Amino acid sequence: MIVKRLRQKNNWSQEQLATMCGLSIRTIQRVENGQSASLETLKSLASVFETDVSKLTEEITVIDKTSEKWQEQPAWLKFFFFGVRSRKVALMIEFSFFVIAAILIFVKAPSYFITVTVLTAYIHCALVRYADNKGIWDI
Repeated sequence: MIVKRLRQKNNWSQEQLATMCGLSIRTIQRVENGQSASLETLKSLASVFETDVSKLTEEITVIDKTSEKWQEQPAWLKFFFFGVRSRKVALMIEFSFFVIAAILIFVKAPSYFITVTVLTAYIHCALVRYADNKGIWDI
């Protein structure tokens, strides 16, 4: 959930958010920690943030390219993720390489095309996992 991010964006404390929503601080803490929330709780939060309930329940995983953590990453990783803003997009690219490899196998393409495609997919997969381990995805 993105409640914590929205709260921090507005420079509100958990106590302030709880007061505005009419919820307990403990409820705010549970929601921010990813525990399930009732529809009434989500409606209260959505009202305060002036957004949809569906927006509160989606998980957004992006690269914050202005963060200190991103700036500390090696140049080759920054190059690799040039133009990629979210983990979802990175996974779609990864999946696409494997689909292309399967199609190449199916149409009996030359083996070097298949090899290069599978190798590219593997490298992409490894780099996304490297990014996972480094914690560059901002939730």
